[in-house]
Amino acid sequence: MARTGPGFVAATCAVQLAAGAAGAQNAPVDIGSRRELFTDRALIAKLTGDVRQLLHHPTPQEVVLVHDAPWEGSGCGYHSVFRDPSTGSGPNGGRYRMYYKAWHLGVKNGKVAPRPQLYTCYAESKDGLKWIKPPLKRIAFKGSKDNNIVLASGPVEGAGRGVRIDAGHPSVFRDENPAAPADARYKALLLASSPAGAGLLALQSPDGLSWRALHPTPVITRAHQGFDSQNLAFWDAGHGVYRAYWRSKPGGFRTVLTATSDDFVKWTRPLRLKYPGAKNEQLYTNVIKPYHRAPHILIGFPVRYTERRWSDQAYADLPDPTHRTIRKNTAERFGAALTDALLMTSRDGVTFHRWGEAFLRPGIQRPGTWAYGQQYLAWHLVETKPTLPGAPNELSFYATESYWTGKGCHLRRYTLRLDGFVSVHAGAKGGELITPPLTVNGANLHLNVSTAAAGSIRVEVQNADGKPLPGLALADCVEIFGDEIDRRVRWADGKDLKKAAGQTIRLRFVMREADLFALQFRE
Repeated sequence: MARTGPGFVAATCAVQLAAGAAGAQNAPVDIGSRRELFTDRALIAKLTGDVRQLLHHPTPQEVVLVHDAPWEGSGCGYHSVFRDPSTGSGPNGGRYRMYYKAWHLGVKNGKVAPRPQLYTCYAESKDGLKWIKPPLKRIAFKGSKDNNIVLASGPVEGAGRGVRIDAGHPSVFRDENPAAPADARYKALLLASSPAGAGLLALQSPDGLSWRALHPTPVITRAHQGFDSQNLAFWDAGHGVYRAYWRSKPGGFRTVLTATSDDFVKWTRPLRLKYPGAKNEQLYTNVIKPYHRAPHILIGFPVRYTERRWSDQAYADLPDPTHRTIRKNTAERFGAALTDALLMTSRDGVTFHRWGEAFLRPGIQRPGTWAYGQQYLAWHLVETKPTLPGAPNELSFYATESYWTGKGCHLRRYTLRLDGFVSVHAGAKGGELITPPLTVNGANLHLNVSTAAAGSIRVEVQNADGKPLPGLALADCVEIFGDEIDRRVRWADGKDLKKAAGQTIRLRFVMREADLFALQFRE
């Protein structure tokens, strides 16, 4: 179906930007006033000298939740986290909400014995740091409703006859589609069984707590032996569509499928995600969503599943040998498999630039780590107040620990600077970054940048032929040093970029002991 309007324009710009990554296209890339990150090569035509792209890693912080309630347990996970601007207060207004599966994996006869009943539970926070489990009084557990259970496996209001949800595979989001009705402001996808087979059932809610089926039967049914993961969907404002991502397992190999929809009910034929140049690795979850500071870029944190052949000697020095052996006695891969999280980004929703090394490693060995189920990142990151007083806000991530271990599992918070996923990094010898031809909208250039005390960045604005514009040459640029999320680039005579509006330009960065995370043109 042909598309016009802002969504179509955004999609077209994304495709153009991706094409300009290799510098092979003569047509300039129109970035307008969007914030652009360096998580792919879209803004990189050339790197010279001691300059390269560098993947950064989150810093571990405190445990924010312990899933130890009687209805929770060691198998809790698949967290959905978002800031809800309609309620409460936070650094940008709004309460933080969290939904997750509640499940316990106990031990019987020396093997893992899952509790048959699964639930979806709810937690909330004023700041994203301190979380509570409010007593919702909605679902009974062993005769009491004094719990934070929001959904239970089984029939759900509005669903057809014989349709039953699996509350152990939730993904919940606040629908930012301006056309979404008030009673469907919150939506969810849950794995469901039906007389026609398994699929993903769409749910809706006016408040995020009371739920009913949006459609009586599953809306996505092409399982391809999949759906046994966190299956998710969201409103993609940049492209004007809903997007869904779920795990598939063709031939036993774990991968990810995607589809789009205009109404959250009728979905396009699924496509398999593409990762040009990336190693063929098994991905368990996908954790994809638009990055709130640059929503034309979709960012995912898929769990990488690594399975080694069991060896008593190889695994002897890892944590929790007793629990590892119990898992191994149930199925060898439960004890031998390990998980960590990767980083991938996309501008069209199908083709992703996936980094080959871990974004979030298992970390220093300690109880509850280096096991199958650790480092499942919550869907998705949120912006929170800074760890250091006086610093800018930062990104918070939440990852599981102690999975399949003991009576409950943990959720630990990690932090990263805003836009801090990947930088163009210059070492001590220094070097240069040159962008492809660009058209921009804004009189000033702002950078997210960090340098050493002896480091620096200078910027030159060139025409399409690579010649510096008058007053905007490298020699005219005021040296940039420091560590700031939003540093304005200045030139000696106070020149701005108003005359460059609508023209084709290139940017030349000369860097030494510095990291460039993002750039943006604006008034």
